[in-house]
Amino acid sequence: MTTRRDFIKKGGIGLAAIAINPSTVFSSTPSVEQKGGYISNRPPVADRHFTSKAVEETIRRIKPKIKDPKLAWMFENCFPNTLDTTVNYKKTNGKPDTFVITGDIDAMWLRDSSAQVWPYVQLTKSDKELKQLVAGVINRQTQCILIDPYANAFNHDPIPDGEWMKDKTAMKPMLHERKWEIDSLCYPIRLAYHYWKTTGDASVFDTDWKKAMALVLQTFKEQQRKDGLGPYSFLRVTDRALDTVPNDGYGHPVNPVGLIVSAFRPSDDATTFGFLVPSNLFAVTSLREVAEISEKITKDALFANECKALADEVETALRKYALTTHPKYGTIYAFEVDGFGNTYFMDDANVPSLLALPYLGALDKNDPVYQNTRKFVLSSDNPYFFKGSAGEGIGGPHIGYDMIWPMSIVMRAMTSTSDDEIKMCMKMLRDTDAETGFMHESFNINNPEKFTRKWFAWANTLFGELVVKLDSEHKIHLLNV
Repeated sequence: MTTRRDFIKKGGIGLAAIAINPSTVFSSTPSVEQKGGYISNRPPVADRHFTSKAVEETIRRIKPKIKDPKLAWMFENCFPNTLDTTVNYKKTNGKPDTFVITGDIDAMWLRDSSAQVWPYVQLTKSDKELKQLVAGVINRQTQCILIDPYANAFNHDPIPDGEWMKDKTAMKPMLHERKWEIDSLCYPIRLAYHYWKTTGDASVFDTDWKKAMALVLQTFKEQQRKDGLGPYSFLRVTDRALDTVPNDGYGHPVNPVGLIVSAFRPSDDATTFGFLVPSNLFAVTSLREVAEISEKITKDALFANECKALADEVETALRKYALTTHPKYGTIYAFEVDGFGNTYFMDDANVPSLLALPYLGALDKNDPVYQNTRKFVLSSDNPYFFKGSAGEGIGGPHIGYDMIWPMSIVMRAMTSTSDDEIKMCMKMLRDTDAETGFMHESFNINNPEKFTRKWFAWANTLFGELVVKLDSEHKIHLLNV
């Protein structure tokens, strides 16, 4: 049976040929050979799905500053990868509508699509077309939430015989997959909030947005499990334990202490203890962002107060149940808890993670508890921190032993206060691309040629985002590794 990491859905929105042979996406452009002998691995201009003048100008501005020729080449390949290969923009009922596939899977994850276009939000003020494209992502995500707030991934059009239609949950033809993950509802809020803050455009906060946010609040409250198990359950016939949920699809028992159950992690792996701490922290931030939008834009003070009250409740419960004492690192955040006193000490590469909490605005990176937690997750005491001759970093059970996710290395650099650490991360990213010029889902600790997912747009764009961030902080010299 196929899984997310190797599933390629054929057909749909004109992407069949790319889905069958993703390498065609990365054919070289007819450009002049660059310093170091590197030639752009972007698709030919005519084959790109969307071209942004602001993104192209950013590449032209930053690339010459990068003295390491390979990292300069990787930046040019990766930063525009989402626009080059994964977006499908149109207008529906007069509104922007953008469907974003994850790469080698012809489906739109609420999490991935938000993260894929996130680095472009800051450029929307100087590019009206890019602004419309991002607004279209927000509008499409709103419609997805209205279809089913418990789903993590959606089809462009209904597929009655879809890959996971036989899952024992309330599947619909518009759903690619129905794994309940808290962050699937947080990421669209993060994107919409910062789009509004950046552009001043409140048009995305329409009647449908208000209905979608009401569903978000309802779903979060249902999954506090105060009034029973709630309406969601999930079972899959599979030989992979993390692709299904125990106890008839409801998961291991939790004590209803105010936290929100997430049946799955952002890796799409089932949780062990239902209260996934990074995602609950993310939810606190997201609920407060919805409250601000409700107060200032949609003028619904009652709903805003409900959102703030739930945020406060979850935050209080996190302090009581998620903060725990590690024998070596002192007070840290656990990865998962159940409210009965059981804790899981680990971290996963996928975001939200404990490592990525400052990146998501959930914690300050100088917070002493975060710093303790960070020391733990970047050590061998984290069972999913791997180290070998090719590099070191966090992986996860989604791929398994000895496989590091470049995403975790990017997050380490994003949240670091040390120039030396950032430089080390850049060197590892440069040296573990298997000479493809792109990021991958994961690579073997001793052999970067052994990797998963040739076409993973989220990781590519995230790498580009890191480079842009370093440039804005006058730290582009850290790429000279």
